[in-house]
Amino acid sequence: MKTARHFVLLSTAPLKSSFWRSQNLRISSLPLSVLKSPLCAAALLAIFLASASAFAQTAPLTMQQAVDLARSKNPTLLAAEQNLLSVKAQELQAATRQNPYFAAAGSNLTEPDSNGNPYAIGVGVGRLFERGEKRRWRLDSARSTTVETDDQLQLTVQQTILAVRTAFTNLIIAKAAKKLADDNLTDFKKEVAIGNDRYKAGDLAKLDFERLDLQLAQFESDESSAVTAMQQASLQLQVLLGIDKPSADFDVIGDVVPPPVALTMDDLEQKGLAARPDLKAAAAAVAVADAQVKLATANGTADPTLEADYNRNGLDNSVGFNLNIPIRIFDHNQGNKATARFTAEASRFTVIALHNQVVSDVDQAYSGYINSKLLSDRYNGHYLAESKDVLDIARFSYEHGNLALIDYLDVLRDSRSVSSDALNSYQQTWIAIHQLSFVTASGIVP
Repeated sequence: MKTARHFVLLSTAPLKSSFWRSQNLRISSLPLSVLKSPLCAAALLAIFLASASAFAQTAPLTMQQAVDLARSKNPTLLAAEQNLLSVKAQELQAATRQNPYFAAAGSNLTEPDSNGNPYAIGVGVGRLFERGEKRRWRLDSARSTTVETDDQLQLTVQQTILAVRTAFTNLIIAKAAKKLADDNLTDFKKEVAIGNDRYKAGDLAKLDFERLDLQLAQFESDESSAVTAMQQASLQLQVLLGIDKPSADFDVIGDVVPPPVALTMDDLEQKGLAARPDLKAAAAAVAVADAQVKLATANGTADPTLEADYNRNGLDNSVGFNLNIPIRIFDHNQGNKATARFTAEASRFTVIALHNQVVSDVDQAYSGYINSKLLSDRYNGHYLAESKDVLDIARFSYEHGNLALIDYLDVLRDSRSVSSDALNSYQQTWIAIHQLSFVTASGIVP
């Protein structure tokens, strides 16, 4: 029974040869004049594109293809992108100037000159003029808010990519676990069949055969659990990819054994400090706060309102103007100014805190990777091969009557445990790599 394996899964989708044979038969029966027509060429192109699309949909996805698909179809990301557009639209509103207004008034229009009062009409226009560069600081605040929101969108993208990569790895490991469970079950069924032949020939006691047969239930349980885990991992990944109707034919392709990470911890720290979107968003929040301080100061200035009007009273015409300037004796917007200053100062401390957090996140993720990689390398380079040797020797000894059944079953359990632990160590190492990619906002391993 083979339990130690190199867990590298490669799968390909079969070409639709029957489809092409049927199309060739149909095409060959067409007249040459029809084949040369532009309409026929367009039809043949449509057939080719349709078949290529069908093939692309059934082909297993690589990790990078899964990430690309999630970035284009994940509903959470699409919603975040729309939110960014809505925030950017506020720049248009912030850039608008104050609208002028029109006013009209009239009196004694129905009965002019009654009781000696002539009719009177008046029209006027006016506009409030902002001082202190309010429009400039509004626009500056809106633009900084857009930058901050864009960085927050990138953080959401990184979180989604982490979830996709983790789900992808879980599916790869689940596929490997199912293949291992299938192989173990197939091999042990052969062992039970040999035991049954020995029992019938009187070479094996009934108790020993039944204990051997009962062990088959554990292998069947392992296979059932592996099937469930693989189906659940597939469904979870398909949801993250924005697939509205999960398919049982969905498949992925990738390595089970994790690769090494060549970068040092210092290199990873620099990557994180340069690329982390949450740190960039915090820096953009400082720009927003500074713009709010300037806007609060500008809002403390008085804005004059200039009006011009025309009046006609009977036969008399007159033109005039009004100028209104608020006298800001008590309200200088001092409360909002102080609030904006304290908020700006707090945002600067937030940047320092996030800077330290980025370094801590990278160091923790790197520590987790180093420890899990050491363990997975031991399994891949030593324990799996040793477990296979022990199992082969034990099986040979048991089949030739040189090993007790209870000892053979112990070896079987140990072999299953080592194989399962190896897969778990690979999974933990992959997740540590994905965590390193997340905390540095970069693709550590393609």
